[in-house]
Amino acid sequence: MGHGWEGVVLKLFRGKDFTFTVTGAEQVTEHFRRVELTDGGLLAAAGTHPTMWVRLWFDDGGKPHQRAYTLVDPDPEKGTFGLEFALHDGVASDWARTVEPGATIDATLQGTGFSAPDPAPGRLFVVGDPASLPAVNSLLAAHPGVPATLWFETRHPGDADLPLRIDPELHQLRTVPRGDSGGALVRDVRETLPGLLDGVERPYVWIACDTATTRALSAYVRKELALPKDRVNALGYWRAA
Repeated sequence: MGHGWEGVVLKLFRGKDFTFTVTGAEQVTEHFRRVELTDGGLLAAAGTHPTMWVRLWFDDGGKPHQRAYTLVDPDPEKGTFGLEFALHDGVASDWARTVEPGATIDATLQGTGFSAPDPAPGRLFVVGDPASLPAVNSLLAAHPGVPATLWFETRHPGDADLPLRIDPELHQLRTVPRGDSGGALVRDVRETLPGLLDGVERPYVWIACDTATTRALSAYVRKELALPKDRVNALGYWRAA
C-alpha cells in the first residue's frame, strides 16, 4: 500500500521511511494496549530524544491512514521500542487490538523534535490524558529530580491503573474525569494552577490533550497568566468527535 498524497508531502519535507516488526503485545487495561516492535534501523539512523514520535501507516479500506505515536522505552542497542494505544473506534486501534508477532507496519519519521527548556524548569506543570501518556512519562524521565504537578484526564475507570511513571515524593497527581468535552479539565487547571505558580522560579507548562482543550489551556496560560511563549509547550494529540 502506498502512502498517498500525505506520504508525498512528508517525502518533500525529508521524511524517512522505516518498516517495524511486531514482537509482542500486552493488554494493559481494557482500553489501553502496548505493542512491542523492532525498529527497522530507525534508532541507529535517528537517535532518540524525549517525547520522540513517529507516524504509522494503516490500511483504511485500501486507503492510507496515518497517526502519530510516541516511542516507549526506545533501546538503540537492541533496536526496539514499544507503542501504547488508547483504544477507541478506528483503524489504528483495530490494528493494535488484533496485531500478532511477525506483522509489519510502515512508519515515517518527520516532524518530531524536542527543545529542552532553557533555563531548566524549577517545576513542571503537565496536562495530559491516556493518548499522551507515553509522552508524559518521557517528559518526566527527561527531568529527573524536578518536581511536577500533573493533571491527568481520565475517560474510563481502568485509567486509574495506567502506567504513569510518577514519583510520589516529587510529583503531584491530579486526576480529572473527562466531562463537558474537556471543560472539566480546563476548569480544574484554571482553578488550581495560579496558586501553584506562586513562588515558583522558572516554571514550565506542557499541555497535550485533545485539540480544543489544548488550545483553550494554551491561550489561558499565555494570555491570562502571562507565561512567556518559551515556557509553554502545547500540542493537540487528538480531535474529539
